[in-house]
Amino acid sequence: MTRVKVCGITNLDDAQLAVEHGAWAIGLIFHEPSPRACALPDAEEIGRRLKRAAPEVTGVFVNRPLDEVVAIAEACSLSMLQLHGDEGPAYCDEAARRTGCRVMKAVQIRDKSSLTGLRAFHVGFHLLDAHHPDLRGGTGASFDWDLVGTRHRVPVVLSGGLTPENVGDGIAATRPFAVDTASGTEAEPGRKDPVRVEAFFSAVARADEREAA
Repeated sequence: MTRVKVCGITNLDDAQLAVEHGAWAIGLIFHEPSPRACALPDAEEIGRRLKRAAPEVTGVFVNRPLDEVVAIAEACSLSMLQLHGDEGPAYCDEAARRTGCRVMKAVQIRDKSSLTGLRAFHVGFHLLDAHHPDLRGGTGASFDWDLVGTRHRVPVVLSGGLTPENVGDGIAATRPFAVDTASGTEAEPGRKDPVRVEAFFSAVARADEREAA
């Protein structure tokens, strides 16, 4: 079964919508340039309300000082960290040790060589996103899934421009542990469209049925 991470959550209603559909994880972005950045008070409420629920409450960070990551993880009851910047293996190891969170290291895929650097990271998950010269995720663009293959040493989370219309193809091409949706299920940046969220989960379920047939 392909899990679903719903990223770019900024409010409790959208977090609960993701939970109702069976999300494996939700993503709270702590990167102010992002139009999907979650205000700290809202993130604290979401983390507190979902603490005993099923999903991983994931904090998305880009090159933040480790002390800040640790403080936010505690304040927002995070269970997973998504490190989307230039954080190295030692940073990831220390972030996991100090927070007790699982770590997902993100990489922007330009070509096959983009994947080789991930071998140095002893983390729980690799998130594969589309490359953009200026943005760290949330581009709405996909990448060449054929670069990834279907066999993975570390569980892969496929990201980058996934929508209800193309997520099935992404699953077939890469056989990921999970898929990540942000812009593809929005009414506007930071606000989810319930119809598109439902359609995304349905498309993932159909893709899994095809793969199992």
